[in-house]
Amino acid sequence: MKKPLLLIIPALASLGLTQCQTSKPAAATTASTPPTAATPAQQQKEYKYQTVEGDPLKARIYTLDNGLTVYLSDYDDAPRIQTYLAVRAGSKNDPSTATGLAHYLEHMVFKGTSRLGTQNWAAEKVELDKIEALYEQYRAQRNDPAARKRTYHQIDSISSVAAKYAVANEYDKVMGAIGAKGSNAYTSVEQTVYQEDIPSNQLEKWAAIQAERMQEMVPRLFHTELEAVYEEKNRGLDSDFRKEFEAMNASLFQKHEYGTQTTIGTIEHLQNPSITEIKKYFGQYYVPNNVALCLSGDLDYDQTIRIIDQYFGKLQSKPVPTFTPAQEAPITTPIVKEVLGPDAENVMVGFRFPGTATRDALVLRMIDKILTNGQAGLIDLDLNQKQAVLSAASFTDLNNDYSTHILYATPRQGQSLNQVRDLLLGELNKVKKGDFPEWLIPAIINNEQLQRTKSYESNEARAGAFVAAFVAREDWKDYLKQFDDFATITKEEVMRVAQQYYGPGYALVYKRTGQDPNKVKVVKPAITPVPVNREAASDFYKQVTSMTSPELQPVFLDYKKDIQETKLASGVPVYYTHNAENNLFNLYYVLDLGTNHDPKLGLATDYLQYLGTGKYNAAQLQQEFYKLGCSFSVQSGQDRTFVSLSGLDSNFEQALQLFESLLSAPKPDAAALKNMVAGVLKARQDAKLNKGVILNQALVNYAKYGAKNPFTSQLSEKELKALKPEQLTALIQKLPTYQHRVLYYGPRKADANEPAVIKGDQTQKPENRAVVPGLLWSLNQLHKTPAKLTPVPANKDFAEQPLTDRKVYWVDYNMVQAEILFLSKGPVFDKGLLPTTSLYNEYFGGSMGSIVFQELRESKALAYSASSRFASADKVGRSSYNLSYIGTQSDKLPEAMAGMNTLLNDMPVAEANLQIAKQSIRNSIATERITKSDILFSYERAKRLGLDYDVRRDVYEQTSNMSFQDLQKFQQARVKGQPQTILVIGSKDRLNFKELAKYGQVQQLTLKEIFGY
Repeated sequence: MKKPLLLIIPALASLGLTQCQTSKPAAATTASTPPTAATPAQQQKEYKYQTVEGDPLKARIYTLDNGLTVYLSDYDDAPRIQTYLAVRAGSKNDPSTATGLAHYLEHMVFKGTSRLGTQNWAAEKVELDKIEALYEQYRAQRNDPAARKRTYHQIDSISSVAAKYAVANEYDKVMGAIGAKGSNAYTSVEQTVYQEDIPSNQLEKWAAIQAERMQEMVPRLFHTELEAVYEEKNRGLDSDFRKEFEAMNASLFQKHEYGTQTTIGTIEHLQNPSITEIKKYFGQYYVPNNVALCLSGDLDYDQTIRIIDQYFGKLQSKPVPTFTPAQEAPITTPIVKEVLGPDAENVMVGFRFPGTATRDALVLRMIDKILTNGQAGLIDLDLNQKQAVLSAASFTDLNNDYSTHILYATPRQGQSLNQVRDLLLGELNKVKKGDFPEWLIPAIINNEQLQRTKSYESNEARAGAFVAAFVAREDWKDYLKQFDDFATITKEEVMRVAQQYYGPGYALVYKRTGQDPNKVKVVKPAITPVPVNREAASDFYKQVTSMTSPELQPVFLDYKKDIQETKLASGVPVYYTHNAENNLFNLYYVLDLGTNHDPKLGLATDYLQYLGTGKYNAAQLQQEFYKLGCSFSVQSGQDRTFVSLSGLDSNFEQALQLFESLLSAPKPDAAALKNMVAGVLKARQDAKLNKGVILNQALVNYAKYGAKNPFTSQLSEKELKALKPEQLTALIQKLPTYQHRVLYYGPRKADANEPAVIKGDQTQKPENRAVVPGLLWSLNQLHKTPAKLTPVPANKDFAEQPLTDRKVYWVDYNMVQAEILFLSKGPVFDKGLLPTTSLYNEYFGGSMGSIVFQELRESKALAYSASSRFASADKVGRSSYNLSYIGTQSDKLPEAMAGMNTLLNDMPVAEANLQIAKQSIRNSIATERITKSDILFSYERAKRLGLDYDVRRDVYEQTSNMSFQDLQKFQQARVKGQPQTILVIGSKDRLNFKELAKYGQVQQLTLKEIFGY
């Protein structure tokens, strides 16, 4: 008899009508001289808000008088607040004659206003007006190349004049100064969203800054930022997946903007921008009644809304253009397209569905989980677990007007794309016929609740839910109700929806390996570097940063207090931290043993997913774990192996018993091994087609360690094919016999015998509360180890190369851009250097306000992405490395390499940037809280470095007293003039080898040399 599935959290059926309430009287503001003082009326104002009964986020939703929507959720895991500023305007709102406009506007919003980012607005505005007029003239000269060249020369010349009055990256500087993290934005088809993670004591400064840039958009440094967008476009042209996805949308949406235009825009439109059109778009859509502020973190509801109204309340509402979606005709037969590119082959199948707010789109989410949920979906078990394809999955793209369901898979060796297509469609046919077990839908409902509970431990997810509701134009009550509605979906409804939408009409994209005959690139214009004025600051910047804020003190870990250390009866050490928030657990067995000791170990841990036990076959085992709301994994790194189990703690014993039975007696399967070996060989071939793997793994390891390195340390094809199932299962069975340690984060007590009450049962009467044994009692009963554990063998680290010669290694790859890594070797780990390297990284190459980003992107427009980092070793006795990256058009390679090399050898002095870097580090550490299972892994990292304390304390206490001379001393000793090994990936037809030779001995490496096969 099957046991009923245990619900993970109480059903959200209690969600009722929206409640309207009123905020408390005004609290005192924290600013001494705010840019916008609160009026007496605002101080006394009562703010009405809505709540929803049973809301797990306890959200309050306000609407200001000007229509601005504000979502707030108090979650005090750390004194920080995740903020999203969401605008309901995306690429579907772009004019058809100026595609990419919303995305380019997103870039320009970071450039400041008439008060932020300028030294002399009156003088700057005169030059910016000239540039705007010239761009309109430039657009009108499409058919006159000579005239366009003259006009662009004028634009470039006047831009240099305008830049003298600007303060480049001042927005990034001011956000860095207040301790913000993750300053970024994204544009999609429906929305543009600006994100910041701020210290809670800097809320008013954040509000002042964000309200300022919502008020107006100034297109300063326009032509250099446009070049960065060109580079972003070129990166897209080098992405086979992006080209596939665009081809898919173009097939499914032949009338609607989802398919007729792309978010980044066409090359034609990018090369003919209109500042006038961008300003018009900003004025139409960036209005408070079309914007939401979504905040989650350590906040006071009443004080927060009063601050937001103080700064954002002055914005004027305006009517927003109505968007009328195009009505697509039914698709009656497959629409087939082919995409060529260097990456591995795959196939993508897509179906069109109604918009996200519909019942059928909700059922689509269920269907997607029936197919792929990572454990027990039809594709998971029939295609991945049985190794019928190399890999397969499905995903949804849910938007307001239409939604899309996409299935994709990568073929095994000798398998055609048509065969893969048929396998994917075969799984859909099972859904249409209801050919899946009855327990699957209830299990999906429970696991979705579990994942949602887990996600709400993150402020990003909490605030992200607000964004999703706002963009979809759903009341928060209705957004929450969808989770109840999801739980009402039946098998019959799934079959009905599947039969309705998975018909003969769909889009089919074949991705084949080859040279794209349509490949183009955005041509490099002539750009004169513009000044960045690092030491300058606007009056607005000075005013905001001078506002007083309550000081927050850092909280450092005390490993002896924050981790309870005990032992099992077998002597295995246990490190424990308590979860007081929910009923979820994480359990790890950690071994200091990895693939450096035995390359077969990685294969054995991968093999485990295809194996069953004496009681369950592999598919049944995955299903049993999924029913319990639990999952497992075994992963081997170079010198450590993590055996992990996670999920619902009330099912801990059942899940652990299943897991231990698998570890102690995995059933060898010869067919599974044969298929896995074939899959490994095909995956190795595909890896050779992936430029990210080639550069960041194969080339980097080759440079650091030579031809024999951790990346190439793997069995040959002959050795793979000679493997016996019993060899790998024996390695799995041996894992618990080695000395290891247990890490646990969860709600139960650690005691060996004392019962513990599940947090989720606290509302029950005492006699009805669920009582569970302590952690040690369960582990002593179920964790199977021998009486005496075997010591782990001595670690086999690969010897590091000296890197004393100047060398340039390059690999040929068919791409528009060139990607370059500058690698130099530093000293072995020295904890005394950590404060200095932390400040150096923040100042020199760690953010959009850093020296590297300012010089190479803002001033010289040489790259979309550029960074530099001195990476400290993660283990005692290993070396640190300085790693600098730039991705650029191949014809810009000389300027890009020279630019990066100059910065590495002659670090610019910018006292203002240094102070911002110090403030950023201090604010970040003061408001960072390491909690939950991260406490355990912080301790693991510390032990690898030979430390017994939280090293952030050193960084916090020492960086504030450092001078530029301290940085300079470090830079001159550890970076300047150090022998460099430069790694380049690019097309041999586009690379400038004469230029490369200036940096050292140039050597082409073959894929066989760097992959080892």
